[in-house]
Amino acid sequence: MLNPRKAVIVGLGNVGASIAFNLMQKNLYSELVLIDYNKDKAEGEAMDLSDGLPYVGSMDIHAGDYSEVGDAAIIIITAGAAQKPGETRLDLVKKNTSIMRSCIEEIKKTDFEGILLIVANPVDILTHEARLISGYPESRVIGSGTVLDTARLKDEISRHLSVDSRNVHTMIVGEHGDSEVPLWSITNIAGVALNEFCEIRGHHGDHQAAMNKLYESVRDSAYKIIEKKGATYYGVAMAVGRIAECIVKDQHSVLPVSVALHGEYGLEDVYLSVPAVLGANGVENILTIKLSDEELEKIQASGKALKKIIDEID
Repeated sequence: MLNPRKAVIVGLGNVGASIAFNLMQKNLYSELVLIDYNKDKAEGEAMDLSDGLPYVGSMDIHAGDYSEVGDAAIIIITAGAAQKPGETRLDLVKKNTSIMRSCIEEIKKTDFEGILLIVANPVDILTHEARLISGYPESRVIGSGTVLDTARLKDEISRHLSVDSRNVHTMIVGEHGDSEVPLWSITNIAGVALNEFCEIRGHHGDHQAAMNKLYESVRDSAYKIIEKKGATYYGVAMAVGRIAECIVKDQHSVLPVSVALHGEYGLEDVYLSVPAVLGANGVENILTIKLSDEELEKIQASGKALKKIIDEID
């Protein structure tokens, strides 16, 4: 029987450990199982996290194995090779597809009926592979997608305009990677169109150039962080925490997660980030929003580039 308050994290590197820390702070679950090929690492993380429980509430955090995942509401897979300086997310595909397969095969030995959330990169391709390998319904196999990228764009816009990022409404869709697409056509600040708000805040001149600069900063953000500190993990941990919150609280929130497309935006049989309604049972609806012609062309190009790689793997 599914336990809605039980979560599993597979892979306790920097990303997995940071996600565990975020989930503990949010106090979303009563049980958190940590799985890693290095059992000592998982046990150490569980011990370290448990030390903070008196400040957040009661929770059973422990290292475990795949025999414990059958009744989990969500399994978060971060296991994979780390992205190295100068390496694109797509460079990781062959290494991490093999790792993903081994994880899924173990999960399939149980009666798991919860949500499979893929975080390892390249996330769109690995989510597609996880769905094929697992055979689970598409609504239950989700990638963390561009939730992090969207947060980065909101932050860049908020800094540029000196406005609370929670009042910035925008989205990045497409690949979680170099071909991601910012949706400038729907971007607004508390209901005010972006260009108009720029004028209000004293930014006159070439708005398109300014937007391109913000987008490039978002697109290259991960590379810059990896160059400076070796890896990214805090931001993605916050993004995954937000996705988990939508699911465990059945919030029916709209987030740009990586989902299976079958005709939406002119794409077929590929996982890509687009706005979707998330609840306790996973993906409830995929939203097809009106895009500019340029945005639609770019998201189609993004999807087709990923589809080519997927076809080669399959």
